[in-house]
Amino acid sequence: MFFNEFQLFSYLPRERGEPLEKWQTRSIYNASVWYYHHFLGQMPIVMVTDDEDSIEQLGSETEGVFVISFKDYLDNFWPDLKAAHDLFDSILQSRRERENESQENKGKEYAEHVPIEALEAGIKSGRYIQGVLNVNKHRAQVEAFVRLQGASNKEKDLKTDVLIYGTKARNRAIHGDVVAVELLPRSEWKGRTAALCENEAEEKTSGEACCEPMPTGKVVGILQKNWRDYVVTFPSKEENQSHGKSTQKILVTPWDYRIPKIRISTQQADALQDFRVIVRIDSWESTSLYPNGHFVRVLGRIGDLESEIQSILVENSISVSPFSEAQMCEMPVVIPETPWKVTPEEELKRTDLRDTHLVFSIDPKGCEDVDDALSIRMLPNGNLELGVHIADVTHFVAAGSYTDIEARARATTYYLPDRRYDMLPAILSANLCSLLGNVDRYAVSVMWELDKTSYEIKQVWYNRTIIRSSYKLFYEAAQALLEGDLTAVDEIPELQDMDDETRTWKLEELVWAIGKLTDVARHIRAKRDSCGALELEGVEVRIQLDDKKNIDDLVPQQPLEVHETIAECMILANHWVAKKIWESFPHQALLRQHPPPRQEFFSELRECASAKGFTIDTRSNKALADSLDRAVDPSDPLVNKLLRSMATQAMSNAVYFSTGSCPEEEFSHYGLALDKYTHFTSPIRRYADIIVHRLLLAATAKEDKAGTKDNFFGNKELEELCRHINSRNRAAQHAQKQSTELFQCMYFQDKSPEREEQCTADGVIYSIRENGVLVFVPRYGIKGAAYLKNKEGLVLSGQTDGTCEWKPGSLQRFPSKIISAPTAGDSITLNLFDHVTVKISVQSSRCHVDTIRLQITSCKPHKMSAGDLSQSSHISRTDLVREVTKTAEEAQLAHDKARTEKIEEGYEEYRQTQGLSLYQLLEEIKDWALLDVSADSGA
Repeated sequence: MFFNEFQLFSYLPRERGEPLEKWQTRSIYNASVWYYHHFLGQMPIVMVTDDEDSIEQLGSETEGVFVISFKDYLDNFWPDLKAAHDLFDSILQSRRERENESQENKGKEYAEHVPIEALEAGIKSGRYIQGVLNVNKHRAQVEAFVRLQGASNKEKDLKTDVLIYGTKARNRAIHGDVVAVELLPRSEWKGRTAALCENEAEEKTSGEACCEPMPTGKVVGILQKNWRDYVVTFPSKEENQSHGKSTQKILVTPWDYRIPKIRISTQQADALQDFRVIVRIDSWESTSLYPNGHFVRVLGRIGDLESEIQSILVENSISVSPFSEAQMCEMPVVIPETPWKVTPEEELKRTDLRDTHLVFSIDPKGCEDVDDALSIRMLPNGNLELGVHIADVTHFVAAGSYTDIEARARATTYYLPDRRYDMLPAILSANLCSLLGNVDRYAVSVMWELDKTSYEIKQVWYNRTIIRSSYKLFYEAAQALLEGDLTAVDEIPELQDMDDETRTWKLEELVWAIGKLTDVARHIRAKRDSCGALELEGVEVRIQLDDKKNIDDLVPQQPLEVHETIAECMILANHWVAKKIWESFPHQALLRQHPPPRQEFFSELRECASAKGFTIDTRSNKALADSLDRAVDPSDPLVNKLLRSMATQAMSNAVYFSTGSCPEEEFSHYGLALDKYTHFTSPIRRYADIIVHRLLLAATAKEDKAGTKDNFFGNKELEELCRHINSRNRAAQHAQKQSTELFQCMYFQDKSPEREEQCTADGVIYSIRENGVLVFVPRYGIKGAAYLKNKEGLVLSGQTDGTCEWKPGSLQRFPSKIISAPTAGDSITLNLFDHVTVKISVQSSRCHVDTIRLQITSCKPHKMSAGDLSQSSHISRTDLVREVTKTAEEAQLAHDKARTEKIEEGYEEYRQTQGLSLYQLLEEIKDWALLDVSADSGA
């Protein structure tokens, strides 16, 4: 496809005074005629237009070129395609009603948008500000924020987002649109609402207190509409009756709180009221309170698991159709009669490590797709050799192939609690590219020679290799061996069916390797610590499913030191590969940056820490890390955990970028304290890693590099690809988070809060609001709001037995506490980090997702269950490991404190090798943080 004016044979000059639409229609017709003659008249050409004048004038002008309406096209060419006819009728009806409405409604509901030329000029001059509209889903009728973009914003010296207060000021812009904003006078600036509110969007009342005023503006135009498919729900039968039976116009409610109701025309409202449905927005006129749209298709019944999962996928623009026949035809044929094996050609090209290196992997239990393995051995000169071996996916996925194009479009594997949607076909992800035990596999290896005492890196080596993993270990077994518990031998299949002598020396060899790897990892971590690496906190909950995929339990993941060992080795490999590809391709290498957070995002962290007498210094990552290390309450380890969680919440997102698009000083990774970083270690599930593999192999190739560069993306293409991958990563993170919350609700859905023990738990207060508190429930990894004033205006009152009930009264909020003072009865004072007992229930919603609700039932801590006690003892053991390792690291590096990360294993049943690791937590930093009801405002 091309613009006609750039093609000699289809170009037509525009006539004086000719409308643009008429000229474009004539040009398209001229191109159709050229196309017909280009094929020597061997096939007819059909041009579709709804311009009746053009159909009449051009329809019979050239034999073999037909000009018809879209309706005639459907009727004649696709008479049996009912879905297309229904969709066309829906769009046509929506257009007619929009035209009628414009004629009938002479009054304006919204101001007209400024013309695009004036907007662009205003942005250049600094009058307008450009940014992306981000609606606060908890106050969707009131609060939206514009994240600033463009150089003109720097001239205004704005250091925060711009508040867009109310729907009128939003002026028909929809969440995600790129908008132009005009700042209001300072006297009209407002602040964020400080009160908790229900998810159904409430108008803010005048009695609500606000935070400090911030820059406030109004939308004057839309630069780019980022509309997509929206999941909606039709009104219930009772709501629909109020509209009258004859009406065809229906206001449907989007699943996403941030999207306004959409008016569509349909005759199926009654039939579809129990279903999730997809609609699209067509327009939003200044004369209409709501946007106009049309029906697309039905997803499924409200409340069905499949319907809700599909809703999550659609809302995140995730398309997961099966791999096509063309893609599968590119896959190697592997059948029992002809198993895959290493070819002689590849043996000549690769370094063979099968007989010289003890290679093994450590992954979650049940993991099928192993994309990384490790090795460590003593060299003849006494030094150590550390190896990280990554599946050679690029051997099977050629650049530009059908499989490569599909992997690029998906960009990542999507993980949900009960399933996963792979980036690559299973023959690769779970077989040929999986570094399974006792089978030959192709790998890309990074190997370092380390000093035998200091573990300092002497040299590094990159190459394509052939490996045979000796052991496929799972985390718990590796941890047991690390701690000297040899009973784990029974859970290592590769050590079975051996005589005792062989098993003994094989086991000693493996235990030495795991122990030495751990020693090296401690050293690497200590070195990063000295540069300011952050130990942040994210709570991950594994959804434990039974054989029938029913939810058995919600289990918070426990950190093991072996998690950190694997993470540090992967971070090391990613860092060194980043340096290598940047040196070879300084303007077109794909790296990953983690920008420093904006200081205003740390305000709540600083306030909470001061309530406990701690001072948090956020001037640098090193200062922040040291401050968090000191912020420890010996009587309550959850205090430090929550402070680190708040620090996580304040972080910027780590993103991929092309090195040709920004200066070298902006390459760094704030959380990991590294000057250069990329993703190399998971090519099975991340397309960015595939690009990095190709760059690395080109950088280390013996042949002329000029010949290989032509296959790569240029800086501009790579930057565009990075934006796509970043977008898909955010979608994957949001979908995983939303699906986890769905399963959490399903777990509590059928339980009675009054009778069942699982619905009562200990909670810790971590934020104070005008009408309640935010509470963290460690047992289930849940964060949520607990109200101290209900909708009837009653406040929580304490009883003599420590329980609570609702009574008339008032609330007083202070920076670090809130007091509930009933007119009769005992008052309640709740401080930051107080432990309370909460009752967990589910608030169901027909149109939106169900949500977890917390209610404080006692101001005293909940009695710990056996599971909670075991978790507490595990934390103590981790602290002990830290204390032991600290002394050795001080001797080596004179480093004042070495910390070990709390790495949490991935929770999905089908999780790949990543588990939640340190480097992933820092890379996906903010999106992994559990939802804070005040944080989803786009700030």
